[in-house]
Formats: sequence, structure tokens, C-alpha cells
Amino acid sequence: MAFPAFSSSLPADTSLPADTLPPNASTSRLPAASSALPSPPHQNQHPPIPIQRWHIPMAKSEEAEAIAQATDLSPLLAQVLINRGITTVEMARLFLNPDAVELPSPLADFPDLAIAVQHLVEAIAQGDKIAICGDYDADGMTSTALLIRALRSLGAIANYAIPSRMTEGYGINERIVEDFHADGIQIILTVDNGIAAIAPITRAVELGMIVIVTDHHDLPETLPPAQAILNPKLIAETSPYRGLAGVGVAYILALELARTCWAESSPWAVAQSALGQTLLDLFTLGTIADLAPLSGVNRRWVQQGLRHLPKSPIPGVQALIQVAGLSDEKKGLKPEAIGFRLGPRINAVGRIADPITVIELLTTDDPGIALERAMACEQINQERRRLCEVIEQEAIAHIKHTRPDLNAERVLVVIHPGWHHGVIGIVASRLVERYGVPVFIGTYEDDRDRAMIRGSARSIPEFDIHKSLVFCDDCLEKYGGHRAAGGFTLASANLASFQQRLQLFANMYLLMRHLCPLVNVDVAANFADLSLDLYQQIDRLHPCGIGNPDPVFWTPNVRLIEQKTVGKNRDHLKLVVQQERSIAESCNTKGAEEVRLEAIAWRWGRYCPLPSTVDLAYQLTVNEWQGQTTLQLDVVGIRLPQASVPLAEDGKESEDRAEAIAPRVQTGVLTQPTKPIRFQHGKRFYDCSIDWMGENLELRIRNSEGKVLAIQPQHHRALMGRNRVEAKEIDVTQPHYFHLIKAALNAVETYRSHCHTNP
Repeated sequence: MAFPAFSSSLPADTSLPADTLPPNASTSRLPAASSALPSPPHQNQHPPIPIQRWHIPMAKSEEAEAIAQATDLSPLLAQVLINRGITTVEMARLFLNPDAVELPSPLADFPDLAIAVQHLVEAIAQGDKIAICGDYDADGMTSTALLIRALRSLGAIANYAIPSRMTEGYGINERIVEDFHADGIQIILTVDNGIAAIAPITRAVELGMIVIVTDHHDLPETLPPAQAILNPKLIAETSPYRGLAGVGVAYILALELARTCWAESSPWAVAQSALGQTLLDLFTLGTIADLAPLSGVNRRWVQQGLRHLPKSPIPGVQALIQVAGLSDEKKGLKPEAIGFRLGPRINAVGRIADPITVIELLTTDDPGIALERAMACEQINQERRRLCEVIEQEAIAHIKHTRPDLNAERVLVVIHPGWHHGVIGIVASRLVERYGVPVFIGTYEDDRDRAMIRGSARSIPEFDIHKSLVFCDDCLEKYGGHRAAGGFTLASANLASFQQRLQLFANMYLLMRHLCPLVNVDVAANFADLSLDLYQQIDRLHPCGIGNPDPVFWTPNVRLIEQKTVGKNRDHLKLVVQQERSIAESCNTKGAEEVRLEAIAWRWGRYCPLPSTVDLAYQLTVNEWQGQTTLQLDVVGIRLPQASVPLAEDGKESEDRAEAIAPRVQTGVLTQPTKPIRFQHGKRFYDCSIDWMGENLELRIRNSEGKVLAIQPQHHRALMGRNRVEAKEIDVTQPHYFHLIKAALNAVETYRSHCHTNP
């Protein structure tokens, strides 16, 4: 198919007005893209306030009031439910009471569940050996412990193995398969891994073993030849089981296996048994620690598990609660207690030590052994925290020294010797928070020869990590992940090409306005509306987490009465805040100007002092001291006051406010076709456009000789020629093509920015 011809004379609306052009440029052409880009948000010096973009959804006052009256919720929280897609009274009632939802049988939703159960029932009856291959993260370790407890309680001969993070990496491998075979294992059961392990599972089947895969990761093009595969990605998207983590799949399998062995009528009867309650504790721990979405059955079961965890019969859970300082939480735990207190102590072991410590912690029935293992987890977590602090500071120093141009590159790649592979993913998340761009961080597998690099990646909402790694496929030895995070290994010799590919991909998908953290705000509130009663009502929305975040309120024109840095390294900012009188009066809220509240901004010490008056986004929490409980704001966002955006009461004003504040969320330059745009690169002029090629959009660049360079974001090579039949493949990382493509992408972005500004 021939390349569609570019017009030699551009339509009038593809040119920018003369006052946007650089000196000596023709008014019939678009300027070089870099000359028209907005001022860069990334500066070498710290800005006076964090650079953020806020998204505030349109208020639905009437719908919120109806939900509030029917459910006895504050209208503020009713608006939060609407923001979560819960838009009717009936939906709200079911959300607030998830136990009222009737669940389908797991056998109906998981096609291979009956097959897996039958194999396990026969193995238990015959005394065959069963081996679990787990993983070294919290999901994999809790999944392993859950199935070990379930299988052994049902009379199975069961053992486990977990690959080494440092020497083997993720998932079942052929070494483990051969070891299982040598030990006389008849059934291999993978948990939280296996869906992409074609070679090891093929080998296991060749050796005569039965393989049951339980996993929740994305599906490869070809599934492994296992006798049964349980993965929520294989079931209907509407299923309440769709969001299960690995531990959730293990929980379903364990309940159904026990139901069959005990001849119960349903797995939910098993869930009420002593065994079921024990398994629920491990499900809750693993689901929250793995950041699984708290929707569907996850919300229902985690809500139950959080109430039960403080009285868990598992000695290891009790010991972990003790060393984490949560023994006083008798009424139940909140997700953050697991996410920030229990989960890190488990994850730390998998990151820098031997996961067997955690498996023994969660499977032993000896309180003494459990306490020993919990103390070991505590010590390992302290070391993990120390490593993270050291690596983060070294990474920041490295970035200051190398001074990357994040506005041009739009992605941050940090490679440094001597870092621990197990914790660099945590540091990557912190760097994303700090710099607002996708981060790819790595270290050498062996500091002596520095031949291979192993790394982790973390993303921002508009950037797909997995797709970016696919784009870099031939630069990498191996990689994996999903939209928000991933891991990769590459030869050091390919580092420069890897960086260039990532920069091109980022320039295709990220606009300038994406290069700062996004704050999703739920609803505007006056300080007079904030109370301990409102804070307690938020419990009805729990468990909060991925897919159901804690509510974020915002208040305009807040005065910062006091501010000071606190913490060991003065890293945090403690505030006393007060709402401006004029705003309170405009909303007819008497006394609002008298409300002063304490607030804390974690890791914002470097911004002290902040401006005296700001718009504030925050979550509600409490401060308990000497028997007194007071409301406190956890600051998540701050910006200079937006004078034209009042705190509205009715729906129309709220709609106007949302339109004024909310950024236009786009996924990048390659979002829709464009007309040809002329731009200058070096001393030559080119035409570029975004056009459809089949079902995909591609960037086309045409030179004065009629040759076209065409590239699609999912491909790491481009075609160049006068038509597709004669076109040759071009490596886009070659310097000339690399800089030409970036210039074209900038030209498209500049033109679109002008169109938005001057419609």
C-alpha cells in the first residue's frame, strides 16, 4: 500500500500566528517545536510549592443529596460514591453492604476449577505428593502459606519451593521442576506465577507430572500446557472474581477443595468454618499488600477479614501484629495498617532475604517460633528501609549531577552500581512522586564486570510501562509487568538504545502537562463541614485502597497560620490552617472563619515555607494524644488560589468549576489524526501528520524529496520510502531519525496546544 501523499501547500489553519514564530520564520510554517513549548515545569531549584495538576470531577448535587438521604451519609461522601461510579441509591446500598450481593458459584466462572479440584482430591486420597511453587512478594508468600495450610489440614502431603529473587528471578523454572521430579512430586501447583512459564511447565508435563496453574497476571499469546489454569483474566470481565490477586485465586481453590472433601453444599459454608476463617486472614493480608483492587469480592472479603484479623488464630499473624505495634486495634484493622505496617514487614523479606522466613511465620502453629520469625521480619524491614533511604538519596544526587532534560526526554532512566535489586522498585515509586515522570531504575547484576543491568519501572497514569517495554523489545534480554509497573533486564551495551527508545515512546504518549503529578480530588468542603462524625462515616466506605481510594477533599483560599518542618531529617511539614473569612461567608457557613485545623504534609519539608494562602487538597485523619482525639488533615495537594473558581453550591456552578479546573486528560500525541503540519529540523523543512494505518495511528514525516518515514508506537522500527512496497526498515534510535521524530512529535504537540488555546 502506498503512503498517502502529503499536501505540498498547507491549509491555512495548520499555521500559527506570526507572534508565536521565532525571528525570520515564515508565517506559513510552524516554528521549530522546541521554540513554542511552554516553560518547563522541571527546574533545578525547588519550586515554591509542589508542581501538580488537579482533577476535580463535576459535582452532582441532586444525585448526591438523594444518595445521602437514602443511606444516611454526608452529601460530601455521597458525591465521593458518585465519583466512584456508584450513581444510584440501589448501587450505593449494595456498595455499603457488600455481603448482600449474591455471588455466583466459582465453578461457574472458572472453567478449570473443577478439573483442578478433582486432581487434588485424587492426590489426597492416594497419598500423592503435592508441591507448591510460590513467589517472593507478599501475594506469592501469602498464597503459598494459604494453600500449605489448606492442603495439610485436608490430609495432603504438601511442600513448597520459591525461586531466588537474586539468582533466578520471578516464577517457576526448570531447576525447580527437576528438583520436584527428583523428590517424587506428582502434582505441581503454582501460585501467583506460571501463566507465562511455557518451557518449565512443558518440561514438567514431559516428566509425567500434573500441573495446576493459579495466577492473576496478564495472559501471554500462548498459554502453558498445564492440566488446569485458574486465572481471573480468563473469566468474564463482569465477574465479581475478576479483580482477584494471586492469593484470591488460591483462596477460591482452597474453599472449593474443602467443600468437595467435606461434601458441603457451597464453598461459603466452608468459609464460615475454622479453616475458612484462617484462610480469610491470609487472603486479606495478601490482597491488600499486593495492591489488588478493592472491588467485587475483594471488597466483600477484605471487609470481613479486617474485622477478623486482630483475633486471628494464626500465631504468625498475631506475632506480626505485635511487632508492628497494632495490638490495641481490637475492633478491626484498616487497610493502611496492612499496607503500611504489616505488608512491608512481609515484603521486605522477599526483597532482601529468604522468603522461607515468611512461609514459616504464617504456617507454624507454635507461638514461640512465630514470634522469632516476626522479629526477624522486623529486623529485615529495618534494613530494607535503610537501603531505600540510601539508594533514594544516591539516585537524587545522580539526577542532580547528570541534569536530564525531563521536558524533552519525558522519562527518567537512572542506572547506578552497588544498589540492591530487591528494593529499587520502591525507590522508583518515590522518584515518580518527586519528579512526576515515568521512572526506569536499574543496577548491575555484577558490579565487577557490569555486563548486565536489572531494573524496575514505575509509571504515571498516562504512560503504559508494559507497552513501553514491548517497544524496546530487541534491546532487552527479558521483561514483564503491566501498565503501572514492570521489571527488565538488558545488556549494558544496549543501554543507550534503550534510553532512546523510551524517550521516543514517552514523547508519543506524554504531553507537557502530563509531566507533573496528578491529584485526583473528590469534593469541595468547608472546614466547618469537617468533623469527627464525618471521619467516622468514612469507615462505611472502607476498605479503601486501589479502585476505591480514600476520599480527597479540597478547600480554596486556606491560610497557613503556622508551618514548620518535623521528623528525624526535617522531611515533613506540619501546618496549622484556617479557611478565609470571605470564602466561608460566600457559602453562608457561619463560624467557618474560626475553624483552625492541624495538617501534615509528608515528605514536603523541602517546600517550607509555603505561600501564606493556598488551595488545599487533603484526606481526613485523626491525631490521638493523651486521651484526646482531634481531626487532622493529611495534605495531598496544594496550589496557588484560583480566584475565578468559587466554592459552589449548586450543580451548574459545580459544572463550571470542574470545567475550569480539570485538565484535559489525553494519552499523548498519537491520539487522533491531524492535518499535515510543517516544521523545521536543522536547516530543512518537513511535513508531519498523524494518520490511520489499519486499526493503528502512525506518525508520518515527509521530506522535500517525497520520501516518508512512518512509525507506529508499538513498533521499534520505522519504514522509510516512497511507498510501502519499496520501503526499508529504519532503526529509530539512529541519531538522525531519533531527533527528527522527536522534532515532529513536538511540532504536533505545539500545534495542538495552539488549537486548544485559540479554538
